[in-house]
Amino acid sequence: MSQPPPPPPHQPPQGGGFGPPQGQPPQGQPPQAQPSQPGYGYPQQPQAPQQPPATPPAPQTPPPAPPAQPQPGYGYPQPPQPQPQPGYGYPGRQPGPYGQPPQPGAYQQPTPPYGQQPGLGHPQQPTVPMASQPGGGSGGGRKINAQVAIIVAAVVAIALIIGGGVWYSSSSGKDDNESSSAGPTGGGDDDKGSTGGGTSSGSKEKAPADPGAEVLFQIPSPEVKDDNSVVVNGSWITDKAYVKSGVAEIVGYDPDKGTKLWSIPLPGPVCQASRHVTEDNKTAVVFEPAMPTKAEPSHGCSQVAAIDLEAGKKLWTKTVKSGDQMISLDNVTVSANTVAVGSTSGGGAFDITSGESLWSPKASDTCYDAGYGGGEKLVAVRKCGSYDQRQLSIQTIDPKSGKVISEYKMAEGIEYASVVSTEPLVVAADVGDSAGDGSGISDFFSVDNKTGKLRARISAPGDDFAAECDGVSRIEACSGIAVGNDRLYLPTEQHDSSGTYGESNEVVAFDLATGKQTGQRADAGDGYTMTPLRMDGGNVLVYKRPPYDKGGQIVSLDGGSFKETKLLENPATEAVRDAETSMLPEFAEILYAQGHLYMSQVFASQPTSADDKEYLAIAFGTN
Repeated sequence: MSQPPPPPPHQPPQGGGFGPPQGQPPQGQPPQAQPSQPGYGYPQQPQAPQQPPATPPAPQTPPPAPPAQPQPGYGYPQPPQPQPQPGYGYPGRQPGPYGQPPQPGAYQQPTPPYGQQPGLGHPQQPTVPMASQPGGGSGGGRKINAQVAIIVAAVVAIALIIGGGVWYSSSSGKDDNESSSAGPTGGGDDDKGSTGGGTSSGSKEKAPADPGAEVLFQIPSPEVKDDNSVVVNGSWITDKAYVKSGVAEIVGYDPDKGTKLWSIPLPGPVCQASRHVTEDNKTAVVFEPAMPTKAEPSHGCSQVAAIDLEAGKKLWTKTVKSGDQMISLDNVTVSANTVAVGSTSGGGAFDITSGESLWSPKASDTCYDAGYGGGEKLVAVRKCGSYDQRQLSIQTIDPKSGKVISEYKMAEGIEYASVVSTEPLVVAADVGDSAGDGSGISDFFSVDNKTGKLRARISAPGDDFAAECDGVSRIEACSGIAVGNDRLYLPTEQHDSSGTYGESNEVVAFDLATGKQTGQRADAGDGYTMTPLRMDGGNVLVYKRPPYDKGGQIVSLDGGSFKETKLLENPATEAVRDAETSMLPEFAEILYAQGHLYMSQVFASQPTSADDKEYLAIAFGTN
């Protein structure tokens, strides 16, 4: 997980469209440090670090040079400048560099988590215009609304190449995670059908006869004024809509065609969005009360609202005050019928249907609730003591009353912790800043949420594993992790592949009762890298980033045998690959359900030139 430093403020990503990115090494040659020792699923010996991305390494095989792709990583290729807050670029408190205490400040420009690198400026490639593409609309073209049409006309030929021209018709039924937000990948709260034995019990994602996917639709990136980046965090899927945050709005789209079904306008950009939803598809977001301007770049993330994803309505808007001052909120989550919001200055809880205030965290001169993890349970990360003598408590609390059910006190001196899963309860932390790579993880803690006792501590060295968490202000901000079957599923760092491509990795499992590896290991395959997305019953859903001449895949790993089943494979055309690899799992939102794959950005910015093409979201589907 060793990476260069995060990007500077006011430096949004460039491009994200159709040509190969400039000045980047090919897939399989990332500028990352190699595993420090064998084990953790690595078949290779440690390798020397690659040279920085400014000078692409030479391909390892004689065939013609492939199109270069954006590399996962923590930084943009720009000179070091003052660092923004890590994470998806939410406004809020800004942490000092590498573990220093957070400092209050003004609005911070959106950045990918831990400075991850988006697609860089792509030169324009020939594409098929929208009207000439086969699709579900009359005349061979798919219908689009007037707003999208204006953007499309301005960008010219923004559509992806759609192969085959057959729209996927969604199957009936609803997956456990079908209406949850992507957020960062990982978590285990959607594993409603899992069993302790690690089997495929309860799985709902079935392999199609043909996993070959087509581009269903793409949503152009919204217009952004000035040079600022704007947060567009939050995406969900229900059985009726794909829902995505835009610039100061939340929009529901037809899940197959991408036509706009409804829109909820907001006065300012979304700061944060809960990845969890209720059984009747309600969720919550935090947003600014007005749009940022040059004169006033931040209005504070003071507004919390409940959203009905089925009806396409905002149910209510609330604020939290400390005295007479409105609090800028750092995080939001949903558990049962409760919306919980937190910050260093205070928080609160509301009934998601009525907006009724349920409880407020107990605050004192030395203790406060830093934030909450939601899903099947509600968990608070409570901080006490001064910065140099911090004591974190992981509290499972009753969502309706706020009463503490159990508490686990972490060792003194751990400054930040992230809630990976609430059922089973798993917490990640960087103990003593020993991760050393900005990932926020050196260890995982498996806790009994009934008694508050530690079950196991799992060491996860940054040189060996590729998962990441941002527990500085956003308690639920982990990527590349899945929890289910009473096991923790992690991706290993990339290492030399044994085949013709440069890099690969694995997914391995840890027993949450013992803290030991189970022996289960799934190999990504030559040139592919695997990232766990979520649980599907007892199975693990994984996104496989492809080599330069393949399309990405969604696969299911059997919870017992770890046998891989391919559920979806994207087209391998150059235009589609370029667009897909601009939304890597480290910084994009990735949702999969019922043969549909949605990949979306978490911030929007101005293109650097008229030739650059950027997308808010891209949808793929199988027949």
